[in-house]
This record gives sequence, structure tokens and C-alpha cells, in this order.
Amino acid sequence: MATLSFSPLKPNTLFSSFLFPSKNISSRPIIYTLPHRNTPPLTFSAAKRPPAASATNSSSSVTVETVSPENDANSTVFVIRARNRTGLLQVITRVFNILGLSVEKATVDFEEDYFVMTFFVTDSRGNKIDDQKSLESINKALIDAIDGDDDAALSVVPSVRGVVVRKPRLDFAERKGQAQRMLGLMDVFLKNDPISLQKDILHHVEYTVARSRFSFDDFEAYQALAHSVRDRLIERWHDTLIHFKKEDPKRVYFLSLEFLMGRSLSNIVINLGIRDQFADALSQLGFDFEVLAEQEGDACLGNGGLARLSACQMDSLATLDYPAVGYGLRYQYGLFRQVIVDGFQHEQPDYWLNFGNPWEIERVHITYPVKFYGTVTDEFLNGEKCKVWVPGEMVEAVAYDNPIPGYGTRNTINLRLWAAKPSDQHDMESFNTGDYVDAVVNRQRAESISSILYPDDRSYQGKELRLKQQYFFVSASVQDIFRRFKDTHKKFDEFPEKVALQLNDTHPSLAIAEVMRVLLDEEHLSWHRAWDIICKIFSFTTHTVSPEGLEKIPVDLLGNLLPRHLQIIYDINFNFVEELKKMIGLDYDRLTRMSIVEEGAVKNIRMANLSVICSHTVNGVSRLHSELLRTKLFKDFYDLWPHKFQYKTNGVTQRRWIVVSNPSLCALISKWLGTEAWICDIDLLIGLRDSATNAELHQEWKMVKKVNKIRLAEYIEAMSGLKVSLDAMFDVQTKRIHEYKRQLLNILGIIHRYDCIKNMDKNDRKKVVPRVCIIGGKAAPGYEIAKKIIKLCHVVAEKINNDNDIGDLLKLVFIPDYNVSVAEMVIPGADLSQHLSTAGHEASGTGSMKFLMNGCLLLATADGSTIEMVEEIGQDNMFLFGAKAHEVVALRKKGPTLKVPLQFSRVVRMIRDGHFGFEDYFKSLCDKIEGTSDYFLLGADFMSYLEAQAAADKAFVDEERWTKMSILSAAGSGRFSSDRTIQEYAENTWDIQPCRCPF
Repeated sequence: MATLSFSPLKPNTLFSSFLFPSKNISSRPIIYTLPHRNTPPLTFSAAKRPPAASATNSSSSVTVETVSPENDANSTVFVIRARNRTGLLQVITRVFNILGLSVEKATVDFEEDYFVMTFFVTDSRGNKIDDQKSLESINKALIDAIDGDDDAALSVVPSVRGVVVRKPRLDFAERKGQAQRMLGLMDVFLKNDPISLQKDILHHVEYTVARSRFSFDDFEAYQALAHSVRDRLIERWHDTLIHFKKEDPKRVYFLSLEFLMGRSLSNIVINLGIRDQFADALSQLGFDFEVLAEQEGDACLGNGGLARLSACQMDSLATLDYPAVGYGLRYQYGLFRQVIVDGFQHEQPDYWLNFGNPWEIERVHITYPVKFYGTVTDEFLNGEKCKVWVPGEMVEAVAYDNPIPGYGTRNTINLRLWAAKPSDQHDMESFNTGDYVDAVVNRQRAESISSILYPDDRSYQGKELRLKQQYFFVSASVQDIFRRFKDTHKKFDEFPEKVALQLNDTHPSLAIAEVMRVLLDEEHLSWHRAWDIICKIFSFTTHTVSPEGLEKIPVDLLGNLLPRHLQIIYDINFNFVEELKKMIGLDYDRLTRMSIVEEGAVKNIRMANLSVICSHTVNGVSRLHSELLRTKLFKDFYDLWPHKFQYKTNGVTQRRWIVVSNPSLCALISKWLGTEAWICDIDLLIGLRDSATNAELHQEWKMVKKVNKIRLAEYIEAMSGLKVSLDAMFDVQTKRIHEYKRQLLNILGIIHRYDCIKNMDKNDRKKVVPRVCIIGGKAAPGYEIAKKIIKLCHVVAEKINNDNDIGDLLKLVFIPDYNVSVAEMVIPGADLSQHLSTAGHEASGTGSMKFLMNGCLLLATADGSTIEMVEEIGQDNMFLFGAKAHEVVALRKKGPTLKVPLQFSRVVRMIRDGHFGFEDYFKSLCDKIEGTSDYFLLGADFMSYLEAQAAADKAFVDEERWTKMSILSAAGSGRFSSDRTIQEYAENTWDIQPCRCPF
């Protein structure tokens, strides 16, 4: 009998893994695409040797066996048992074709949802294959191809249109030569030397951007640069996904409706370790890397700390090698662009996708149907009654993947964002019946689901759209998670061992009802088994501090949009209340408080209660926040399940907020620590304490700060036309405009400072510490009080900045459209940062962590994570003021008897009397902060605030003391890295282990 014989190839080529398994081969996976353009890629991995004559993958349900046929002595029979999926037969036959084998005949049988396929195969000469090594290699190739990467199962071969003329079948030698050439071309990674990088950039200029390589501008150069970086990013991304597939670790699926990513280019090249190489290559082409990086727009797919926290946590998950997938929505329009006209905020759409997004990869073959409306019917399956949801509307969820690279590792994880598209079936029905208008309307209605971040939910339509967004992203993500699990596992008892679902606040909490629905209605598990799985896989992190902030969904709305989910939530609640009665008796007040269903004039579903009941862990985001959860917000639940409640103080990634945004400080820290290891192990920053009094470090530290202040001053002048003094203290408050964040307290303090300077004589003015007060942030479109605060800031700024008596002693600047990129410029240049929330109202406060890492001193209330910062850097190195959280309630109870300082009454009176104009417009604003209406205690905290400001002035004059405080602030910031946060989640909540992709 003839055997397969090949000429030996290089040990690091793919055929070596097939035919010479004893060789040491590269672990680099190779994607081999056949010349036919309508065939999907086939993924091989040279990772493990197969066993003797039959093969299986321990992390998969694929088995391949070679048997001896009874009636056919001239063929080798391969029996393949694999889970049914689209395109499976094409994948298998393609493997045989690549290896030069002929399939004489084949049979297909079914065992539940498995194919059992029998192939009668001969070699290229028509002979039986009986060489043991060849059989082992073929078996391994089949398993690797069928298993593929995570998304291989979703590849669909498009139909071929027109007439196809097939070429004559090539003989074995020609096929082998083709395969050798193709696989050899893809056996190495892209190179990062200057010539290779320049060639890649120019290649993308001409063939991706479609511009002449002899004539292209900065933006086109940025696009080409981004695609060149993306090529290298995708290599690592593919390797990581395939490695995760082979190792089959437990994964965490991070569900968040918001991800505030900002710009990506600088962060990616630094994490990949190729920033300097690209900068050198661009310099030789006549371009500056920093200039091109400025061409990138911000991806503002979120608002505030929660969204930026999600982005930081994805960076840490990748850097720490944890197997993770992030899920969110790909909003067509990001958070609105803030435009200031005559001091008033106006909102404009953020067309962030107008020029494309080079970092995303549209996965047109990864789509899932998402259902809405309809009815629920009872049907019988195998003699048992089951629920069937008959939807009234369906849309398609299309995946857009965003690779997230880790620093100092090959691991690159996936952030998968979903976009809504109309159901093709519905579109075709409308077009076929001639109802073109209906087809267009349906398309617009479907696409509106992922169009807008934060739709105005003051109307019923707005509430419905918001609920649609939440369920749309949850449904698509859950289907994706189930598909990935079922690709390699048969028993749902293994589900909690492979899946951890993290709910980032209550926005994704419908995932609980959705997973329950899939297990009950589609997988036909019993209620007991499904509930047991639910309670093992979900963990919940809340960012809310008050009962008013907890999300509720009207029952009528939920029942209309998601009728089956309402049934499931009712069933969960019934079972929970019945069990609760056994534990606490008929305490109806407590039963009412803990019920998922809130009775009243409008019946609501309490999504936070649902999340707490169904999650194995409930996390606060700071120690103070955790205390509020245990004693106030979820006290009844804590008394019942104290073991569920934990806290993990939020953190931010030092790679974005020092390495990317403040490269001068990064280099200085590395110099004085003698290592760059702190970029991954930020606890090493504590070593700066040893040099906190070193005169040489002081000089270099001040120089770094001055460089950053120059950059910020130039930005302020370009943005507003206002020149500011570099000798002044840059005093910054940048965050979402809200009453509890008390930007108004800051403005009142600035008015008081202005009033004092104005009434000084010239000699006293010489003693004043000059200040540049910088405020930035957006007000929600429907939040009138916040918009009035912005207007007040502008009229006060106009008065102060144009007063010749004041000069450079005081300037006030409002930075419009504050976003991540602007923050990367403002934070390194800040001397003092204000965090003024009324104690007990800030869950964590990640903004202060970014300033702290950059050596900025903090003026803050004892709120959120500030209390923990005091422990790390010492109270002497920051400026604390105001009532403590436990004092706030007592102060509010005093009401009209609460005395406020005369200084406070004076500055409010200046506003009321029209000193800054617009007295009628600001009347309601003044009414909110006087007498019993001062809910956020601006008057009560005002004197303490002025004292803290005076202490900051005194410290700033003493340069040596101020610099030492700045160094100690940065040195003590290590605890507030998202790396530490994620490690605590991994060990104490998700129970996942690192899965490092080999280099």
C-alpha cells in the first residue's frame, strides 16, 4: 500500500506540525486562506501532538477516529463526531483538499445536535492511507480546523453568484508547493524595524486610504499609521483568542453599557512596545508621531467615572493576562459635543464614526437575532409544558470587535460592541410586498437602538428606547456567551466552572432574566438547575449611593417589551419571598422593601434588588461606599446575606494616566526608581518616598510640572484667547456638572476670592497667591440647574478676566467639551485638584486618583475613596474640609436653624443683585442654596472650604514643601491602580486565573 510522502519543510512551517510532530515548532498559529475568495479562513495551530490513531480535543466535543472498513479495502475511513454548525462540511472537505486527499464518498448521521460524518478517503494516487504518522497528522489537522478559534463556528460561506469555471484538479506535487508557499509567507510576525514600518505605512496610504504615497496630509497619515499598528495588534489578538480556545480557562464576561475609551493610538503602541519604533519611522518620512496622534477623535461611548472605569479595567484585565471579554454597545453617536454660545451650553451630535474607526473590526458573520414585544404561549415538548416566546419584532445584533492589548504581555483581549441592524427577513418581506416606506421605517427603528448614548427618558418613548438598549446588548452578549460555551462543552453543570458574568451597575441586570430564559426555554433545564447556575455565575457591582439612584422599570413597560422576562422575574420574586417568609416571618414592611416588585400607583421592577438576590457577590467601590450599602441602601439584604457583600476600591490604569498622558513624569519616575517595572507593578512607586526630600529630584520634578503647565497654558490660549501666568497655581475641577459635585461651591469660593482682592490695597495684593481656576464638565441636556451653573461660571469669568485691578492674580477658565484627550492634557498640568462632593454622595471618585498619580495635590471632602487616600499619603499632604458622612444627616435636620457664614451670604447676594448680570436667570439657582433648600450643604461647608483654600495658598508659597507633598502624593497612589482592583475581583469574586499567551 502506498503511504503519504512529503519532502521535509522547515521545522517552523505548518506542514512540520502535520507530518513531523516530534519537531520543535513555532506556537504561532497560521491562518491559511484558500485562493477562492468566497471561502472562510481555516485556522491551524501547531500546539499539541495528537494521540495515536484517533484524536480528540479535551476542551472540545470534536472527535476524529480512523477505522478499517469492512467492504472497502482501498479507502481509509475517517469518522468525525462534532457539534452541528454552519459551514462544518466545507471546513472538513477543505482540510482533505489541502492535504492532497480525495474523498470518494461520505455519509452523515445525526445524534441529537451532533453530526457523525464518515469519509472514505484516498491519497492523491487513489490508494489507501495506512502510515501511522500520516494518520496522526491528518487527525490533528482535522481537529484543529474544526475547533478553530472562538468565532470559527459562526463563519458562513456566502453563496457564489454567476457561473464558476473550475480549473483542472492539480496533482499532489503542485498542491503541496502551493501550500508550502502560502504557509511560509505567513509563518513570521510583521517586523518593527524602520524600513518595514515605513513600507507598511505607505502601503496603507495607497491601498487602504487610497491616497497617493506622494501626496497625503496628516489625517491620512494618521489613518495609515493606525492601520499599520492595527495589523500588529491583530496578530496578538488572534494568538490570544486561539490560546484561550485551546486552554479553555474560566472566563469573565464584563457587561457594561458604557466604555469611555478616548483615543487609542498612543495607548496601543505603548502597550505593544513599539511607540519609539513608529516615532522614528515617521520622523524619517517627515511626520511627527504626536501630531498624527492628535488627528484621532475620542470614542466617547460613556459618561463620567463608570464608563472610564470600564475602560481602565479592560486595560488591566489584558495586562494581567486574565481571560476576559468585554461587552457593550457601539453607539453611532457618542456623548454629545458640548458647545458654549454666550456662556450657555448647547448640545451637538458627536459624529465620532464619520471618518471611520480603524480600531474596530466588523464581524459581519457574527450576528444574533434579538426579540421584542409579542406573546408567550404554552407548548408541550416530550410530554412537558414549556413556554414559547413569539416575538412581535426582531432586530439583528452585529458584532464589532475592539482588540485591547496588555502591557508587557502578548495577551490582547476582546471588547465586543453590538450594533443594531434590521432583520433581513422583515426587510425582504416589506420590499417584496412593495412597502418600501415600511422597510425604511423598520430600518430606522432598528438602528435607533444603538444610535444614541443616554436617550432622554423623560417620555415613555425615551424609557422604552433605553430599555431596548439594555436588553439588546444583554441578549446579544448572552447568546454569544452560550454559543462559545456550547462549542466546547455539552453539560450545563460545567457552566459555572467556565463562565463568570460581571454586571457593571444595574444597566445589564436583565442578563439575569435572559440567562434564565435561555436555560429554561431553549435548553430545557429544570427551574432548580437553572436557578442553581444563575446564583453561581453572576456578580454585581453597584455605583449608587442613594435609594433614588437605584434603577426601576415600570411593569407595564417591561411586560409590553419583554413579556417572557417579566414572567421569569415574577417567578424569581415569588420563590424568593416564600423563602424569605420562612427566615424572617411575616414582617411585611421588610418583605415589601426586599421584594423585586415595588407596589404603588405605578408598579415597578427594582433592578438592584433583582441583582442582589441573584448574584453570589455584591461589590461596593470604596470602603465608605460599602459601609453605605451595608447600613442603608441594602441593609435588609446585608442582614440576610452578610457573606455576599464585599468592596473593591476602584482604580485607574497608570499606563493611560502616567505613561501616555505624562511621558515626562514617566521617564522621571523610572529614572529615580531605577526601573520601568512600576508600569506593571505600581506598588513600586512607594520607593519615591526615599527621595522625597532630595533637592535634585525636587528640581527635576518642578521642571516636569512646568513643562506640563506650559502645554496646558498654550491650550487655554488657543481655546479661549486668554493668556495665563505659569507662576500661578493651576487649580482644577473637572467632572460631570452636578449639584452634589458642588461646582457651585467652587464658583462661590472664586467670587469670594475676587471680592477680597478687589477690596485690598496694592500692598496686600502683592501677598496674594495667583490662581488660574479651571473648571470643565458637561451638564445633562435636561438638567437645568447644572446648565445654570455653567452659565454662572462664564459670567463670573467674564467679570474677573476683564478686571484690570485683578490682573494675573485670578483667572477663571471653563474648558468646553471636556473628554479623555483633554483630561490627558489638563491632569498633568494641574497643581491643585478639587473634589467637593457632599460627604456620602460619591461612591468612589476615580478622577482624584488620576490627579494623585500625577503628583497633583488634592483639596477634598472626606467622601468616596478620599478616606483611603488619606491613609496612603497622610492627611498632611492634602487639604481636607467639610462635614463627614455621618454628620450630614444631622446638619440637614437643622434646616432653617443652621447658621451659615456671612461670607457665604455676601457672595450669594452678589449674584442675586446682578453683580454678574442675569439676576432673574440665576434667581432659582440662589434659591436652591439658601435656607432649607441647601440640601447639599454649600453654606454649612463654606467656611471650612475657605480655610482649606487658605492652607493650600500657604503651602504653595513654600516651594520645597509643596514639591515634597507632590512627590509623596504620587508615591502613595499605587493602591489606586485598576490592576489591584482587577486582581481582587479575579481572586475574590470571579475565581479566574491568568492565562498568558506564550511569546
